[in-house]
Amino acid sequence: MKKVNYFLAALLGLSIQFASAQVKKGSVLIKNATVLTITEGTLDNSDVLVQDGIIKKVGKNLNAPSGVQTIDATGKYLMPGIIDAHSHLGLDVVNESTAPIVAEVRMKDVVNPYAVGIYRALAGGVTISHAMHGSANVIGGQNATLKHRWGSTDPADIIMQEAPRTIKFALGENPTRVHGRGNGIQPRTRMGVEAILRNGFNEAIQYKEAWTSYNAEASKKGSNALPPVHNERLQVLSDIIDGKIIIHCHSYRADEIYMLINVARDFGITKLVFQHTNEGFKVAPEIAEYTMGASVFADWWAYKFEVYYSTAYNAAILTENGAITSINSDDAELIRHLYHEAAKTQRYGGMTDEQALSMITINPAKQLGISDKVGSIEEGKQADLVIFEGHPLSSYAVPQMTFVDGVKYFDIKEDADDQRLKVSATDMVEPVMIYEGHNSRCMQDTEHLFETTNSLFHTNY
Repeated sequence: MKKVNYFLAALLGLSIQFASAQVKKGSVLIKNATVLTITEGTLDNSDVLVQDGIIKKVGKNLNAPSGVQTIDATGKYLMPGIIDAHSHLGLDVVNESTAPIVAEVRMKDVVNPYAVGIYRALAGGVTISHAMHGSANVIGGQNATLKHRWGSTDPADIIMQEAPRTIKFALGENPTRVHGRGNGIQPRTRMGVEAILRNGFNEAIQYKEAWTSYNAEASKKGSNALPPVHNERLQVLSDIIDGKIIIHCHSYRADEIYMLINVARDFGITKLVFQHTNEGFKVAPEIAEYTMGASVFADWWAYKFEVYYSTAYNAAILTENGAITSINSDDAELIRHLYHEAAKTQRYGGMTDEQALSMITINPAKQLGISDKVGSIEEGKQADLVIFEGHPLSSYAVPQMTFVDGVKYFDIKEDADDQRLKVSATDMVEPVMIYEGHNSRCMQDTEHLFETTNSLFHTNY
């Protein structure tokens, strides 16, 4: 059995290496920029040399090797590519709402590399997004970490293959509405949500024990032991307990956040990130002590009843209590303005430049388990970079160029006006309009469950 496991592990490693080999890697020397490294301070009038997609050298007066393009960034700012820890970008579908637990479904199976939102995100300096399952389920599907390699038509090319597995959980009204009110099954209440979690993990433990017993029996000479029936859903839950998958949980209320912390502690689960976390400031010390932090909105709340109460100081309070904190978009338009969202923490909380920029770079990288590869400008890391005109935290900042793995995928001066890869004869470019509020896809594909209920409140007499 061990030999089989070693073989599978080796095969997986080879497949990741092969996939990485197919992805374009670039070389470039960016000179004379103000380099915002995030982790090693600000370097004035400095250069960054990229070779084969990797940051090779950071310093002054660097020379480009033969054949490597040089970009003069005098008067401009260079920072790591922005990372959005909560997005639904580039997905054909978002929710599998047929059961409270659907851990077996995977967002990587529905990635759409033709989604023009990927290019628009690049125009906002975003190089990585966390493409998440929706929040219709207590335990939803497995997410996909995307690298914005615009122009690739193979979905595998835009998936960050070396990123750890993550999965979506959801607390509160979304799963209780979909399943309790919409489908007439558990959970209908918040206590039902906790029961679903505990029952699911207990079943997974029994599943693990069944396999442990079988493996012990099968190793005996002359054994006729039959293996348990494979159950992908329970296998994924087992992997969560074993620390192989990072939980990212949709949450709003402090009582529910603390409930999930207690559930995780009871089952020995430590890889847990809270998403939205509007009342996180009430339990900030607990989030800091027991979890991988929170990914929050800068200043969104009161768009439904359970999100009635929050504060724009949420991110700052979490940070000051030692919680790893990131700012996310959960929106196809706002993803282009995450640097503005990060700047709000300076108005509401007095965050330093490094603290604010960390919330859209190294902190989300930590929450996705990829901070050893991206999230800061350091030698040896992947060359996901953005050149800004103006400081990124300024209201007047404008991204000029965006690089992924050293390849330039956005250039404000050189790119064509229409960047769509696939144009339907019936599709039209959406009209440009003033932003009118939160437009999350978290509950997409569940609307039919509420048609009867909604009609009760929209009856014309």
